[in-house]
Amino acid sequence: MNFLKNYTKLALFAAVVLMAATSCNEKKPAEVAKAGGAALENLKIRYIDEDSIMANYNLAKDINEAMLRRQNQFDAAQKQRGNEISKFGNAMQQKYQNNQYLTEEAFNADQAKLQKMQADAENYLASLQQSIQNELNQSQIQLLDSIDNFMKDYAKKKGFDMVLRKSATLYIDEKYDVTKEVIEGLNKRYNKVGGSAAAAPAPVKPAETPATKAAEVPKLSTEKPATPGKVDLKK
Repeated sequence: MNFLKNYTKLALFAAVVLMAATSCNEKKPAEVAKAGGAALENLKIRYIDEDSIMANYNLAKDINEAMLRRQNQFDAAQKQRGNEISKFGNAMQQKYQNNQYLTEEAFNADQAKLQKMQADAENYLASLQQSIQNELNQSQIQLLDSIDNFMKDYAKKKGFDMVLRKSATLYIDEKYDVTKEVIEGLNKRYNKVGGSAAAAPAPVKPAETPATKAAEVPKLSTEKPATPGKVDLKK
């Protein structure tokens, strides 16, 4: 459910009411204003704190734990490859200083091997990073769809006209906060189906693509990725 979009619709509705009141027949301005005010007063509006939902919804917590394990997997792979390259490079340095390279060809062969180790490591880490990024994107879509679907059913059953995000409002009375109830409902449904997003997939094989520098795994967002498979419930 796009709460920001709904908030925009509310603002537009208020603007339409104002325009109707000012452009109406001069004989009945009070009646028009009264009708517009009554329409707004009759709207049943509630709000949720999306940060609290992200911190307490079990699906979101499972996804965060899974991403942490994947990040640890990446860090371990990066450290292992780095150690292997450093070890071989140090061995080369020792051989060179001790005049153990009898021919230029032998030195060039080890140098080529070192360069290949570096390129393979970069490709592997870039591929692993992309795999983690794709997994995060799909998990994020799953999370947002889960919340959207629940909120639509929840709002309909409760008879609410709108449910806004707290961050999309300048001010709203705390008595309209339904965050706790929503979290309880989300977790009840999630636990009922025995859902879990915690299992991390197996490591991917090195990609046969040009090497790219691996970046840190981004955090969950409250915005859906622009396209599935690429990537925060909040930027």
